[in-house]
Amino acid sequence: MLTKMINRYVELKRAMGFKYRIQNCLLQNFAAFAQQRGDVYVRCKTVIEWAKQAPSRAQRRNRLLTIRRFSISMHAEDKRYEIPPADVFGRETFKRRLPYILSSAELNSLLTAALNLKPTNTIRPLTYATLFALLAATGLRISEALALKIEDITDDGLIVRATKFRKDRLVPLHESTQQGIQHYLKQRIQYSGIEPSLFISNKGMRLAYSTVISIFLQLVRAAGLREDPGYPGICIHDLRHRFAVKSLEECEGDSVAISQHITALSTYLGHAHISDTYWYLHATPKLMKQIATLTQEKFYRRKNND
Repeated sequence: MLTKMINRYVELKRAMGFKYRIQNCLLQNFAAFAQQRGDVYVRCKTVIEWAKQAPSRAQRRNRLLTIRRFSISMHAEDKRYEIPPADVFGRETFKRRLPYILSSAELNSLLTAALNLKPTNTIRPLTYATLFALLAATGLRISEALALKIEDITDDGLIVRATKFRKDRLVPLHESTQQGIQHYLKQRIQYSGIEPSLFISNKGMRLAYSTVISIFLQLVRAAGLREDPGYPGICIHDLRHRFAVKSLEECEGDSVAISQHITALSTYLGHAHISDTYWYLHATPKLMKQIATLTQEKFYRRKNND
């Protein structure tokens, strides 16, 4: 009964345009937990017991609020659905998580670690090394990269279909990135000529999002870039932040050139509004130096004009 209602709820959310991937995983996990206790409807006590199993306060709160939103929706139809209070684990004001901008050396360490994954002499190491390298070189969302098909690789770049805003876009690639993908394709074709997905597992199946995240965390923890579960640290989406920052660092010219560059960057990243791109930009020593230089030049030009 509970699983059936959750499936209906998730289907409705997805019909409204939400991907609802993580929320669906949490809801399904809760349903299994609740049904083991014989619950047919949401019970506050069960929600709190389940949420307490999360390793951090933030994750406990996220679990609670995910089930609470579902229960509020169900309560409108059936009063037997209890609505857990929102502040069981305290109230938190929004705090922006600072992304971790990998240095070139750290990125190389990550890719080397991926190439050393077991089992050796399989497609698995090259798959993950190519995937993570592509994310760093293009700033693609992980969902976009995993959705790529072989036919999306063209001479002009990658065709990213039905993105976050349900639009297709062309992502031009640097020559070195094209070479990396072609090298991967030569190895990949030996494992599956049927599966259309670009990135596959040793079984010839499309990579699962949860598996990719697990492997990424395994590698960055082994490299000392992130602590044990329950502690904040680098995440796979930081590769997208890194691309945006590094792209801006390489931009030369005056404020007009930089504005034009950011507009192009916004299009490349697939953002609907340029303000979305600003979210990915962060201060680095190189950027701060460039800003100081431009400000100084602007000051002297004004002074000379006066």
